[in-house]
Amino acid sequence: MYGWIFRTLPGPLWMRVILSVVLVLAAVTVLMVFVFPWFSQFNPLTDSTIGSP
Repeated sequence: MYGWIFRTLPGPLWMRVILSVVLVLAAVTVLMVFVFPWFSQFNPLTDSTIGSP
């Protein structure tokens, strides 16, 4: 899959490397800003039992 994406990107090698880095950074940003905060409300691992009566 990653090879197909890299071959599909336009331009010379240096441009494809830059575009690949931009795509990875965009994916990480979307995950950190939208997906992980939404998913954390369903994650029971963040529930704390310390100090509970």
